Amino acid sequence: MECKRSVQYNTRQGQSILDYMRSMSENHVTVNQVVRHFNDLKENIAHSTIYRHLEKLSAEGKIRKYMLSDGKSAYYQYIEIDDKCREHLHLKCEVCGLLIHAEDDLFDEIDHNLLINHDFQINMLKTVFYGTCKKCLAGV
Repeated sequence: MECKRSVQYNTRQGQSILDYMRSMSENHVTVNQVVRHFNDLKENIAHSTIYRHLEKLSAEGKIRKYMLSDGKSAYYQYIEIDDKCREHLHLKCEVCGLLIHAEDDLFDEIDHNLLINHDFQINMLKTVFYGTCKKCLAGV
């Protein structure tokens, strides 16, 4: 019986997707935003190819995937070199969809308290608080 091995190879399209994600490292992007970017450049990369490469990059730890509350859609962010997303939480506006990086010593205190009092540690990479941003609260 022949053993099948997973073949790892880099493609031009895969490299283009990684380069785009690297250029967007300060942002969270959806698959549709990546598709629009390549459509604007007149590069034909199929939606399924982009999704597959984003999933691969996520599995490799080069990008982080944040699932949205609907359980169907996600944001992706490049993190390969810049490890700052391991240090903060995310705030998601349920009105406009804004995703905010939230760094606060209070989160460290909460994490420590949960660990000491409940034997539970928060996964900062996957923690998202849902609510309403200042702009949406103001009705702007």
